[in-house]
Amino acid sequence: MLRELASMYFTMVAVFLVILVVALKGSAPRSTYFPYKVPLDPQGLLELSWNVSYPEQAVYFQILIREFKFGLLFGMSDRGEFENADLAMLWTDGNSSYFGDAWSDAEGQLHMDSQQDYQLLGAQKAPEGFYLVFRRAFSTCDPKDYLIEDGTVHLIYGILERPVHSLHAINISTLYRGLQRVQLLKPNITIPELPSDVKTMEITTPSIVIPSQETTYWCYIAELPDSFPKHHIIMYEPVITAGNEALVHHMEIFQCSAEFDSIPHYSGLCDSKMKPERLNYCRHVLAAWAMGAQAFYYPKEAGLAFGGPGSSRYLRLEIHYHNPLIFKGRRDSSGIRLYYTASLRPHDAGIMELGLVYTPVMAVPPGETSFILTGYCTDKCTQKALPTDGIRIFASQLHTHLAGRKVVTVLSRDGREQQVVNADRHYSPHFQEIRMLKELVAVFPGDELITTCTYNTEDRSKVTVGGFGIMEEMCVNYVHYYPQTQLELCKSAVDPGYLHRYFNLVNRYRVTGEVCMCPQVSVPQQFSSIPWNTFNRDVLKSLYSFAPISVHCNKSSAVRFPGEWEKQPLPSITKTLKEPQPHCPPTPGPHPAVPVPINLDDIRRG
Repeated sequence: MLRELASMYFTMVAVFLVILVVALKGSAPRSTYFPYKVPLDPQGLLELSWNVSYPEQAVYFQILIREFKFGLLFGMSDRGEFENADLAMLWTDGNSSYFGDAWSDAEGQLHMDSQQDYQLLGAQKAPEGFYLVFRRAFSTCDPKDYLIEDGTVHLIYGILERPVHSLHAINISTLYRGLQRVQLLKPNITIPELPSDVKTMEITTPSIVIPSQETTYWCYIAELPDSFPKHHIIMYEPVITAGNEALVHHMEIFQCSAEFDSIPHYSGLCDSKMKPERLNYCRHVLAAWAMGAQAFYYPKEAGLAFGGPGSSRYLRLEIHYHNPLIFKGRRDSSGIRLYYTASLRPHDAGIMELGLVYTPVMAVPPGETSFILTGYCTDKCTQKALPTDGIRIFASQLHTHLAGRKVVTVLSRDGREQQVVNADRHYSPHFQEIRMLKELVAVFPGDELITTCTYNTEDRSKVTVGGFGIMEEMCVNYVHYYPQTQLELCKSAVDPGYLHRYFNLVNRYRVTGEVCMCPQVSVPQQFSSIPWNTFNRDVLKSLYSFAPISVHCNKSSAVRFPGEWEKQPLPSITKTLKEPQPHCPPTPGPHPAVPVPINLDDIRRG
């Protein structure tokens, strides 16, 4: 029986592959087979498209090489390194060409993998370039392979510009190479139909010249029409100026605070001294897009309200340009297209902040490889602020500053972890987007939402404290949910009194000098004077794991809900979720550790 089921499974997979390859043969692949697309390199020489099969637990890749030379390196690694990477290789020795599954060691030396898990499906020439199509299972249980999982994936690429006779002859440091971050495992959700009265509004930059520097954050203020009534945003998508697809890294639209009657019009650098101070009060996220993301759809039950009484007419568009090749004179009018309707849906969607309060009492010592901080939305707060029927979370945007490496939010009920709300175990602060969840997460009064962030400060010699500065840290999950409630922020921080005891303890065991605890000395200054030996590090970790917390259970007015929120005990978790175990797919037979020959003569001559 098992043998018959296995036979049927592999027959179905084989039929799908045959259909796919036949569909590709003789013409450019149709985008419907590969709905997700991203440029790999800033020159646009390489374009990646992909599709996800959850029944097969596999990703189908298609790479367009616009100018084929002598081969391609493509793969995945933990954080975009070319060492200890999992690779698909295409190369030619001048006479014959090959495709194979490879890996790189800690020194960057390439090796053919003994288990060939990248499966070649097709290679063909088209007017726009050369297409390479292949497949890879999420999990292969090969220790040399990367585990494809939810969250950010760091893709790496390199172009071979001369023939090579073996993988050992490839010096990856000499290649034209780079990395691209994507969310490979897109959620398989049903897209709601748009209503007949849907309208669009484009919030775009006014034909600016992208500065000739690697990193630019550009801010632009847009204004809604006078007396613009309440509408629901039900979808949005990127608008990218043709030719700039590889330069526009991510974009966000923020609504300004309604406390100001006007916001000065501005189009310029976000960090410019000429930027009006009021732009700092434009923080309410309406839309966020990052390279590789598709259109964002709200569930059919809800829309994000904008316009009408109590809503600011002013919006701030922020675009991050990544220009590593320092292109000059490139004009851009990119932005985001909002789809909105006057036919309001049953629920207003809301955005709630989870995680840690922006305060210096939460700190990460220097030289840490994996330091954990946790923020709590407590049962007491959700009991006070959520409706009886609860809320439904449908999307999430994780956020830290530069030291963040991993972010996870877990829902807990009665001390037992129920499910992961969102997790990114390869999180990058350079790739932040609002991600639709695979399924709605129901949160009821009395539930707890626990957000844990992991930081790396190996390259820092000074302590990193919490705060708004880019060299300070945050730990936030902006969850998108419905129906909207008054609860806008549910976060925590360690009790200041217990932190004061920590400074006292450090001072007691200090051999030379003292940590000044004078009233006029700030918390960051006290942290900065600590000698970061093993004892002081371990005690700080212990403090954060047991000390009471200050809970911020805030309304949109920034006022806390009535109640006692200081010196609250940490939630007691009696049962944690099990770590997901990689699924090892059945294989039809052993794959020999040899590359697959490909006839590329016509392609290279063309």
